[in-house]
Amino acid sequence: MQSLKDKLNALAQAMGKPPVQEGYTDYDTLRKEFEKKANEEVRQLQRQSKKKRITDIHGRSDLNPRWTFSTLVEDSEDVIEAVSIAQSFIAAHSDKEWRQAGSHMMLFYGDYGRGKSHIAGAIAHELIEQYEITVLYRQLSTLMEMRHFSFDFGSQDNIGQRFRETHQELLDVDLLILDEVCVNETVLKKNQQSWLGNLLRQRLVNKKNCIIITNHNLSELELALGKYCFESIKEYDTYKVRFSGPSRRQSLGQDEQSQSDTQNTRYTPNQLR
Repeated sequence: MQSLKDKLNALAQAMGKPPVQEGYTDYDTLRKEFEKKANEEVRQLQRQSKKKRITDIHGRSDLNPRWTFSTLVEDSEDVIEAVSIAQSFIAAHSDKEWRQAGSHMMLFYGDYGRGKSHIAGAIAHELIEQYEITVLYRQLSTLMEMRHFSFDFGSQDNIGQRFRETHQELLDVDLLILDEVCVNETVLKKNQQSWLGNLLRQRLVNKKNCIIITNHNLSELELALGKYCFESIKEYDTYKVRFSGPSRRQSLGQDEQSQSDTQNTRYTPNQLR
């Protein structure tokens, strides 16, 4: 049985044409080569598209870019335990049934400078990179101020419209991180408690996850948020993480003391007496 190449050569000879060159490639080989090239181009476009989506999510998240696990110093038991819980929380997102089963909340509480915001940000960065989870980081006090000014109906800066858009973002985003919850506040006002409680309950219904960061202990937080809002938190599948280790923020007093010991001739400002 003649091959396609032989048939073409016979046809070329009958027509007085030169025979097919040795470099001839049959159709099936060409088709496979084109398919391979096309598939690689598709994969490259997909990689570029994914990279752009991840970049866009990072841009909208308002996260500190330095809040990553690689820059975190695991120098105390509470941080080591928190990182372990965080890694389990991240890994659970690979299970579609877990993600669709309900709403999950991580509650980080402890004194200032313990690494709560850093670990929350590290979780968010990993979820964006691995699963393209949309994230929004906000300080609660900033939202409350924005909400307060949204009631100024005589305002010319469209604050009301901007707050409504922000509120919708808070509802829609996959992971909401609320930092500084009730900072310097003994108790939220009743209307603030209701607003935050309703926000959390709506996210619960829509199976959206949250991370809440506070300097209060749990009993103080319940008092600060009010029963209605705190009950909203308890409805979630909640992971409570207590930070009790040393502060990681450098003491300004120690820095000034070390400088005065080595540079006594430098100018120093007037001191309060």
